[in-house]
Amino acid sequence: MCDAKDFMKKDNEALGFFSKYLTVWVSLCIVAGVILGQVLPIIPETLSRFEYEKVSIPVAILVWLMIYPMMLKIDFSSIVNASKKPKGLIVTCATNWLIKPFTMYFIAAFFFYVVFKMLIPADLAKDYLAGAVLLGAAPCTAMVFVWSHLTKGDAAYTLVQVAVNDLILLVAFTPIVAFLLGISNVKIPYNTLFLSVVLFVVIPLAGGYLSRKFVINRKGQDYFDNVFIKKFDNITIIGLLLTLIIIFSFQGEIIINNPLHIVLIAIPLTIQTFLIFFISYGWAKVWKLKHEIAAPAGMIGASNFFELAVAVAISLFGLESGAALVTVVGVLVEVPVMLALVKIANKTKHWFPA
Repeated sequence: MCDAKDFMKKDNEALGFFSKYLTVWVSLCIVAGVILGQVLPIIPETLSRFEYEKVSIPVAILVWLMIYPMMLKIDFSSIVNASKKPKGLIVTCATNWLIKPFTMYFIAAFFFYVVFKMLIPADLAKDYLAGAVLLGAAPCTAMVFVWSHLTKGDAAYTLVQVAVNDLILLVAFTPIVAFLLGISNVKIPYNTLFLSVVLFVVIPLAGGYLSRKFVINRKGQDYFDNVFIKKFDNITIIGLLLTLIIIFSFQGEIIINNPLHIVLIAIPLTIQTFLIFFISYGWAKVWKLKHEIAAPAGMIGASNFFELAVAVAISLFGLESGAALVTVVGVLVEVPVMLALVKIANKTKHWFPA
């Protein structure tokens, strides 16, 4: 399991600068996307023609570029060792799949339907709630490596938590989203939802596993860790930024006409992030887990697999939808909030056994 620490180090080196200023990059993408959509509307109009079962092919390609490098880092053989420390996995899985999606639903519904009722039209509020649900049902799989490193988390165990999370995601994401959106009176194209999970989770996950196995067998572990993985660092960043530009090229009218909505959307998302972190982090404290396991457990639940959430929102509701806007605002909010949680985790390390 020593190679897991190497993976964590590489994540921090490759994504450190990008992660630290992610809010800046996303802000620039918002501006660039809005300008592009207003000045050259033919570009988003042309891209919107390339769809299958409401899944945008250009966006799918960009999302693959983002997710594939993340999947390469998962060593599934490490899952076997998780049985030696089951409590950390119980905290992570229970928080992510039995608590988080439902608290997100109720918090978002409360703000969009009650608190902001006079500020957000009913139809748009429904779209915003759908986007929030997609975020709530997609716990983090990649950026958590960075948060774990910043809190000096157990590198090997974090890898296990992420791997198990991905496996659960394959079977739990679709029914949870379908249930929550169903009771919200949102019509769900199940074929599109299932296709999105296959495209944005199953295929890159299988591709990452097969590529990892093939490269290690042919070139060795050292080549894989020090050469092959590094080839994809910039591709992930480029894929994310281009995806955001495309999304915001379709969101120009909404942003220009309702700039206040960006702030309104950010409020329940921020509250949800803090709530989930303290639920899992506090649970770990009650169970007297070590800090290097407790901190990553809290970070996984608090952070979101925003790449998947954005992709599914676009697939289900379209690039111009309020749901897609919510998932992108989730990206904008996540980094500063998660950095605040990292600081809290580091300052409360003495709460946990040495």
